[in-house]
Amino acid sequence: MIETIVFDVGETLTRDDCYWNLWADWLGIPRHTLSALVGAVVAQGLDNAEALRLVRPGIDLAAEYHAREAAGRGECLDESDLYDDVHPGLSALQQLGVRVVIAGNQTGRVGELLRGLDLPADVIVTSAEWGVAKPQPEFFHRVLEVAQAAPDETLYVGDHPANDIFPAKAAGLRAAHIRRGPWGHLWADAPEVVAAADWRIDSLTQLVDVVRA
Repeated sequence: MIETIVFDVGETLTRDDCYWNLWADWLGIPRHTLSALVGAVVAQGLDNAEALRLVRPGIDLAAEYHAREAAGRGECLDESDLYDDVHPGLSALQQLGVRVVIAGNQTGRVGELLRGLDLPADVIVTSAEWGVAKPQPEFFHRVLEVAQAAPDETLYVGDHPANDIFPAKAAGLRAAHIRRGPWGHLWADAPEVVAAADWRIDSLTQLVDVVRA
């Protein structure tokens, strides 16, 4: 029985368009160029940030991030960045008595922005606030602490096999892979993902049937 469902953020709850557009504008390159480079590194199984290093070799991402913030061109996140099924999906789960947690690899600023959206969630936290990030096992130990449920009663939902599905399963959690975003679509039918994921979904509203079953 699923008591708690924990959600990744980027390309699970939110579209990453704004995130990458801001980086493209800051680095002075066309948005479609950076988008194509993100797709290229995803296809190679590399971290998304490698796309930025292709644009500017040797870039200090932390320094550039702080420079953007200082220039008033930092991270943005509002209701328009949410997928359409977020509010109805999470609300329906809470109505079923499921504890809803949002925990992903994000900055503290994104945590603040998410908590300002009045999402139907019991806990919203980011890796930066915890000081540990996916796919490290410690991240999923923290997930279980806030989940307040046994590992096999806790479901982690995400789009990224290496960051979400595989480490969640290694920690004893159940896992649902969502076909959303570059990682979600490209690796949806990979044999290793099919074998690892307890469920594969296209919409958050499908989780209602998972819980009822």
